[in-house]
Amino acid sequence: MKVDGCHALITGASAGIGRQFARQLAGRARSMILVARREDSLVELADELQREHPNLRIHIRKVDLADLGELQDLLQWLDREKADVDLLINNAGLGDSGPFANSDPVRNSEMTLVNVTALTSLTRHLVPQMITKQRGGILNVSSSAGFLPIPGSAVYAATKAYVTSFSEALRAELRETDVSVCAVCPGPVVTEFQQVARRENAQAEVGPKFLVVPVEQVVRDALAALEADRPLVVPGFAMKILMLVARVTPMPVIRLVARLSRSRRGVA
Repeated sequence: MKVDGCHALITGASAGIGRQFARQLAGRARSMILVARREDSLVELADELQREHPNLRIHIRKVDLADLGELQDLLQWLDREKADVDLLINNAGLGDSGPFANSDPVRNSEMTLVNVTALTSLTRHLVPQMITKQRGGILNVSSSAGFLPIPGSAVYAATKAYVTSFSEALRAELRETDVSVCAVCPGPVVTEFQQVARRENAQAEVGPKFLVVPVEQVVRDALAALEADRPLVVPGFAMKILMLVARVTPMPVIRLVARLSRSRRGVA
């Protein structure tokens, strides 16, 4: 799908990767619907983009995607407005770090609602009109964490495994249509995501510097992959190599590495 002239809906648009998607698309899209929890950040972003691109039509929607009622309100608003969305960027996501046994059950539920339920519901709502119009693109922001079980991020990694698998299956179903589906699987990216995901008194960890990819490159690579109709993209050369190795490594070896890693940290 060529994104020039598109009508985009971006979730999690107020910061990080979502904000960068809005900035990079602003000069190419006809209209954008920006969705996030923080209305003040959305207003600030919309004002910035409108100044730079006066002809761009922008709608902002303050929505907490962890709230099923607010999610349903968003879907109903899209119907009432007869919103013409041909590019859906499911970027909103929540994370957590630390042992599952002392995790916050509410946080676990919110992660599942945002990372899985909202993404699935929005996609289901918009795919039929894309098929009818014979034009559409879906970018699902997953994570390299979804390729492996990640001790210390058990729920988050599992939700991202769902996103990647769902994207591959949906892509296969839509093969005979003009709707493209691409999963974006970044490694470490410096955004506020790490601060939000960390638990109290824990240090926010991004990852080794050689694996960190700038948010601008993540978005650039994602849009290029969608336009090239690629099924999946892992931004950054080092992350590509690492994930290739990880995906062909037998599970018994992965279990052994995880066990040794836990032993070094003094975890039984």
